[in-house]
Amino acid sequence: AESAPDGPLLSLPTEHQHVRYNPLRDDWVLVSAHRVKRPWQGQLEKPPPEDVPRWDPKNPLCPGATRANGEVNPKYEGTFVFPNDFPALQPDAPEPDDSDHSLFRAAPARGLCKVMCFHPWSDLTLPLMSLPEIRAVIDAWAELATELGASYPWVQIFENKGAMMGCSNPHPHCQVWASSFLPNEARLEDQSQRQHLSQHGVPMLLEYAEQEARRKERLVVENADWLVVVPYWATWPYETLLLPRRHVCRLQDLSDSEKDSLASIMQRLLIKYDNLFEVSFPYSMGWHGAPTGSYLEEDCRHWQLHAHYYPPLLRSATVRKFMVGYEMLAQAQRDLTPEQAAERLRSLPEVHYKKRAE
Repeated sequence: AESAPDGPLLSLPTEHQHVRYNPLRDDWVLVSAHRVKRPWQGQLEKPPPEDVPRWDPKNPLCPGATRANGEVNPKYEGTFVFPNDFPALQPDAPEPDDSDHSLFRAAPARGLCKVMCFHPWSDLTLPLMSLPEIRAVIDAWAELATELGASYPWVQIFENKGAMMGCSNPHPHCQVWASSFLPNEARLEDQSQRQHLSQHGVPMLLEYAEQEARRKERLVVENADWLVVVPYWATWPYETLLLPRRHVCRLQDLSDSEKDSLASIMQRLLIKYDNLFEVSFPYSMGWHGAPTGSYLEEDCRHWQLHAHYYPPLLRSATVRKFMVGYEMLAQAQRDLTPEQAAERLRSLPEVHYKKRAE
């Protein structure tokens, strides 16, 4: 692990820069809260369109529509899972040739990529869906994690929401990539959580959730089974971490009641996100849990299930945080403290801005 910066952090300054340690990734983030006051003359993003048609025969994710490969979608009424027509991973890729030098290494990469539509309507996002509809999404996630995890060591469920995060289709959906290898973020989290359990006798994120539940200064929403915090080491302005209160290694290990309460807390968080700037809030999110495949036979008690939400917006619906320059060449940097971000999210109403007049 890296050594700590010179001098202990005895208090958390809100106006002065300091660095914070991220134990999950074994790295540091620079917090420069005073920078949020600087004038902005940079790029302004376009807000997402408000007039997305509910059904469009030209939209390849809609029920009954024809996709790029000529396949016709069924007229689905709930969730719908299908193979990605342009997969980044395929199950039968050939092995790369042996390297003639240690600086030019390659390794096999095989897998499967699937797309999952959340709902048949294109104009409906997760925070506007009903609790049973969100629960159906969670059930489908758990089923895919079980199915693909039977043979693949890593199953990455992730949602890119909004054009700002590279989403090329407004229809509510996510992707699921199963790989024959542990990706970089998974390897980092595996190492750090394993080390923490060895040194402290308790899973890192279970201990962290208990601490955050007691301290409350970074808490956004909570219920009997879950809590959402802006993590102490958050990089993105309104980044959040979704954590179970009990020790759970994998999404498929959740009980029915925990899935119900997960649907509720996801809805509450995502409504707050939309209410922050009264816009369909862009983000990338994904689940991290214990590896699967051959790891199902190994001791993975050091793992704790969790979901990361990484939203880019900083000041408004049109001003985002750019991870460039210093972030790419030195280390991550953020422009307001996690405590400030959590307080702002926590204070927002839990009725969606589009439904207040109803």
